[in-house]
Amino acid sequence: MAGAEFFKSMIELRKKGEKVGICSVCSAHPQVIEATLEFSRKANLPALIESTSNQVNQFGGYTGMKPRNFRDFVYRLAQKVNFPLENIILGGDHLGPNPFRERPSEEAMALGCQMVEEYVRAGFTKIHLDASMYLGDDQRTPGEPLDIEIVAERTATLAEAAERAFWEKGSGEKPWYVIGSEVPMPGGSFELEGPPEVTSPAHFRQTVEATREAFLQKGLAEAWERVIAVVVQPGVEFDDSRVFVYSREKAQELSRALTRYPDLCFEGHSTDYQPPRALREMVEDGVAILKVGPALTFSAREAIFMLANMEKELLPLYREWQPSELFGVVEQVMLKHPKYWEKYYQGDEGRLRFAMKYSFFDRVRYYWAYPEVQEALKRLFSNLRSVELPLALLSQFFPLQYRKVRDGLLSKDPEDLVKDWIGMTLEDYFYAVSPQK
Repeated sequence: MAGAEFFKSMIELRKKGEKVGICSVCSAHPQVIEATLEFSRKANLPALIESTSNQVNQFGGYTGMKPRNFRDFVYRLAQKVNFPLENIILGGDHLGPNPFRERPSEEAMALGCQMVEEYVRAGFTKIHLDASMYLGDDQRTPGEPLDIEIVAERTATLAEAAERAFWEKGSGEKPWYVIGSEVPMPGGSFELEGPPEVTSPAHFRQTVEATREAFLQKGLAEAWERVIAVVVQPGVEFDDSRVFVYSREKAQELSRALTRYPDLCFEGHSTDYQPPRALREMVEDGVAILKVGPALTFSAREAIFMLANMEKELLPLYREWQPSELFGVVEQVMLKHPKYWEKYYQGDEGRLRFAMKYSFFDRVRYYWAYPEVQEALKRLFSNLRSVELPLALLSQFFPLQYRKVRDGLLSKDPEDLVKDWIGMTLEDYFYAVSPQK
């Protein structure tokens, strides 16, 4: 089911009282994407795969990929696992001036528009427009967000660029838009003293009305009909070691505010690590788009580290192996390039090294693509593929996967074990967004 069909169907079903939604996977981790595609096929749902403006942009982002490169990367993985390309919805998250926020507003917005255009030309059809941040020459009011009218006007400018890119492209599916940015910094918050404040109904309504008016002033009435969601903060977040779980009691006023806008739903960010019950309640209360990223790469890291421990146990039996030394390699690369974790972790050397491996922030996810780490990972997989993995060892480290292997439902290939482990997290999200009997 293509994006246009799915989003129309989702909104219409919600109007009829069906509490359905979609899981949005924001990741460039290959095993995470493959697991998402395979799980989506089992659930008979489209796979919504997103990249962020810092991750993928016209200059490559931290992944080194431009939008068309990320598209091709996802499509190659889909072909590898025999997933139909027409059932993939590509999304862009926080698209706009965010990566260029230190520059003057005119320059930052021009670059933000260029980014949006490249995403649309590459075939991305779910576009989150985010102009909520202060730019280089904006007058700042300490402790106050950027004026909502300025945010709305800049959001409409980004939409205008997206529409222009689509019409110049001349084919494909029109973009569907998400507006708003009532969220903390991507990847989790490291300054939280308690659960985050839920978006106020007034702020939600102001965002919708101001942005709609800005769209109409730019002649984008038809594009406004393709605005499907507003990003809100439903009161969920995580930090280094804590998860703040959704409370529907605290979010009930926000949920009621959505009834005035039957053609819209909420999009929730930082839903990582939420229990299945909380995810389901969020969908029931209007958060129909559940974005997840670090929780899935955290699961991938768990599985890869378990494989590395299996390798260590097997090394005395297979002395001809060249050990992957995965733990040491990952730590060395993170220490050599601390820019992705140093602002998140604090404490003495022991605490830092522990957090680098096991924190909910999962800053390890920024390092899997480094050549040294890739080489260690390939060596790890190669070693484990070269032998018949003992079932007893598999039961020790992957007890649930052991049962599937025992019953002929899963292979012992290390990549399959990793993807199945990731699938246990995906299962929570697909349960939450699927129709309940």
